[in-house]
Amino acid sequence: MRGSMVLMRGHLEDINTGNLGRVLREFSPEEVTSNVYTMVDIILQNIQLELQQHTHSMQDVISNTCENLAQFIWIHELVPPDILLLALMDRDDDPHALPIVANLLERKELQERINFYIANRGNPEHWLQNGIFERVGLQKALGNHMSWKEMCPTYFDDVAARLLPVIPLIIYRLIENDATEAADRILQLYSSFLHYYPLNFTFVRDILAYFYGHLPGKLIFRILNVLDIKKMAFSKSFQEHIKSSIATCPPLEYFASLLLNLVNNVIPPLHNSKSERQNHNCNPKINQSGSVAFEPPKAFYQMQDPGTYPQLILETAVIEILSLPITATQIISAFVQIIVKIVKIQPHLIQSNDDFHTSSSSSDTSSANNDSSEGYGSNPLTTMLHFPNSVLVIQACGLLLAQLPVEFHINLYEEVSHVIKNNESPVVGHSLLDPTWAAHDNTSTALGNTVALIHAFFWNLPQQWLDNTHLLINQLRPVSSISMLRITFRIIGPLLPRLANAHSLFLKTLELLLSVMVDVFGKNAKLSTPVEASDIVDLIDFLHHVVHYEGQGGPVQPSSKPRADVLDLCGRAIENMRSDVQHLLSHLKPDINCSIYAAANLKHAQNPS
Repeated sequence: MRGSMVLMRGHLEDINTGNLGRVLREFSPEEVTSNVYTMVDIILQNIQLELQQHTHSMQDVISNTCENLAQFIWIHELVPPDILLLALMDRDDDPHALPIVANLLERKELQERINFYIANRGNPEHWLQNGIFERVGLQKALGNHMSWKEMCPTYFDDVAARLLPVIPLIIYRLIENDATEAADRILQLYSSFLHYYPLNFTFVRDILAYFYGHLPGKLIFRILNVLDIKKMAFSKSFQEHIKSSIATCPPLEYFASLLLNLVNNVIPPLHNSKSERQNHNCNPKINQSGSVAFEPPKAFYQMQDPGTYPQLILETAVIEILSLPITATQIISAFVQIIVKIVKIQPHLIQSNDDFHTSSSSSDTSSANNDSSEGYGSNPLTTMLHFPNSVLVIQACGLLLAQLPVEFHINLYEEVSHVIKNNESPVVGHSLLDPTWAAHDNTSTALGNTVALIHAFFWNLPQQWLDNTHLLINQLRPVSSISMLRITFRIIGPLLPRLANAHSLFLKTLELLLSVMVDVFGKNAKLSTPVEASDIVDLIDFLHHVVHYEGQGGPVQPSSKPRADVLDLCGRAIENMRSDVQHLLSHLKPDINCSIYAAANLKHAQNPS
């Protein structure tokens, strides 16, 4: 291929393609790929020399290069286009590589083959049709690229099919290099073709998430067209919001309808009563046992295309949020407002043996259909506020927010910290001791639902993203009251058992909790209201238990022992606390003279210092 590229400057007729074809037939796929990459490097180097030594414009040089490459691909059939495009894409550090890629994708030779592919494949969702699917004849499907023809090497196949996984990668690379205009043109040409791409839903979701905040509105709409918007279960007003020339935040009703749709189609019911199953299964043909709520939490980039109906509903909502022409701050603020507003209806709840019911008639959400904005007789927000099981709404919101990029998580922590600071009071400290008692007099209002939202969010968050949870606690500091200390433990406490298999993150999180205790009970802490060490005996018991849990790597056993470095961490923190608190925490010190655990560790037993 090196020799063939040297002859490319106007001497294509001198190339003996027959001999080259016979030689290429002896090459392995690895050798073919290696030679194509070498050829690309030579092409890019020759372009640089051409621009330096002659007065030709870059556009003319690239156009001539693409014209010659097109003959090698389509006339002589010596260069596999998919490998050539991948090689050029991998050389995107060269300013001429991606323009060549865009030029080759826009050429009529490839467009003709793509149109032939679409015309002969029929509906991309042919499995939804009745009867036996009739495939096009092999000769027509492959065209001249037949592996048993002597003129072609064995690595040739249906060119259009081979390009299906390549084009999404090219779109990614074009956007990474700020070539959004080129990406827009390619998407305009290939959106119908990409309907056949098996992972087109994943492609749309991931590209919107990865480049969130950096995509022009026009390009976002192009990306959505890969999914065939008319067939997707988007909200009724979704297209109006993304097409609007003025970037305004949708009303709370829009976000409420998204959550209600998740409650009806994704979140499992609290109980297994017949009435709840009927309300939950708005479509009786849907198997809710495959709900994503029971699957291990995954990052958005780890999930394949929807395999169940609940997954489809959840990820469609994610795509809607990522496509809205507003900021992550506005979106998070809207969802938190809804969660805070729900608590205003709680005093009207009357508990029965089977379920919760409101004193006034509430809307039946079983009427919700695939379109989250339809099926409600009243305003979706009103329906939300009168929803009998607000915990399901909170779970839906936490699940949805956990699917979004980290930028949304940071905004969530900021918004939640504001709610907590605005609702902290001495009563809260007592209500957190007994949440059941707190519910009687509506003392666990906005704060209770906000903390529940954070718990639902944490539960669905992949472990690799839990490191950012410390941002929330840091925004609440300095902690200067028992009530805020309890709120901190209520927020972070449930995370610690989950981190039993992530030792470094467990240590970091435990250190954060201990430092918050130092804020309140430190030797130099200055509090407006005196506090007694006896007020936190339950928190100390929790620390005792969780340290054993992590040492055991699971439920505590009689033989469970804390790890040495965990005791070291506790000991360092305890030294900064008041003497009365030190006494209560002395069992967590590594000192053999005062700790009931130190003797279990020979290192500390032999060397107490």
